[in-house]
Amino acid sequence: MTAVQEERTSDDLRALAERAGRELEDATALEILRWAAKTFGDRFCVTSSMEDAVVAHLASRALPGVDVVFLDTGYHFPETIGTRDAVEAVMDVNVITLTPRRTVAEQDAEYGPRLHERDPDLCCALRKVKPLEEGLKGYQAWATGLRRDESETRANTPVVGWDEKRGKVKISPIAKWSQEDVHTYVTEHGVLTNPLLTDGYASVGCAPCTRRVLEGEDARAGRWAGRSKTECGLHG
Repeated sequence: MTAVQEERTSDDLRALAERAGRELEDATALEILRWAAKTFGDRFCVTSSMEDAVVAHLASRALPGVDVVFLDTGYHFPETIGTRDAVEAVMDVNVITLTPRRTVAEQDAEYGPRLHERDPDLCCALRKVKPLEEGLKGYQAWATGLRRDESETRANTPVVGWDEKRGKVKISPIAKWSQEDVHTYVTEHGVLTNPLLTDGYASVGCAPCTRRVLEGEDARAGRWAGRSKTECGLHG
């Protein structure tokens, strides 16, 4: 990858994000990612939960060897770790695995067992939000797989926006896609997906906080079921 030497201030990046959000609203996912590759070079990465590898695959077409950042919380399903390993083996990407400062055992010793049950927000902060903030420090922009149709909280996701909390450009190239669009892309390109998606799970997170969805539920209903919590904190 070609390094981008240009340093941009937060104000520069914010203005860039706001302009691109307007100009690229009608662009295809691949066009959005090609813009990101051209604009940020190796200061751009993709984050992936390894629910599927759609955005990683798209980004590899725009920027071969692109960094794909994965958060290993210590609570993942074995299928999720297997998907990460398969993506690393077969795709033209550089998988970077981030881990929390504390192992699950160390967290249990400090905060007590099953923190995810007693205080899921704190658990997510320790095992997801903080590691990602540290892992993204070297990048100016990051891409996610957020889609507007996933839930009400994601209905207004811009294709390119400003991540105020991290001071970075946040790119959601498939924000306008439907689940059918994802399925079509996966089928056409033979993209790796998490096996749990064919076992009743519509959204895959940490094992203790994820269940299968029921007929008629939205894709995020299986996350933190029975709680008001709908997001882990990575996206607001």
